[in-house]
Amino acid sequence: MSIQLFQSRVGGTLAAVALAILIAIGLLGGVAALFLHDGVPFEQALIAERACSESAFVSEREACMRAFAAGAERPTVASR
Repeated sequence: MSIQLFQSRVGGTLAAVALAILIAIGLLGGVAALFLHDGVPFEQALIAERACSESAFVSEREACMRAFAAGAERPTVASR
């Protein structure tokens, strides 16, 4: 009876490990996809920040950066 109990624990442990690996791969893939597809590339954000540095108020600076980023958008392959 102890052999059967040991086998069921090993099976459960292996199933938990496999599920944990799948979840980890899914989370890492999701984070990587967010970095690749969303937001403004960091280089463009720095260029916009430097171009709008003369603005005295934060709201003006943010509006300038949004306008600068909107003007610098390049069409992607999917939108062609």
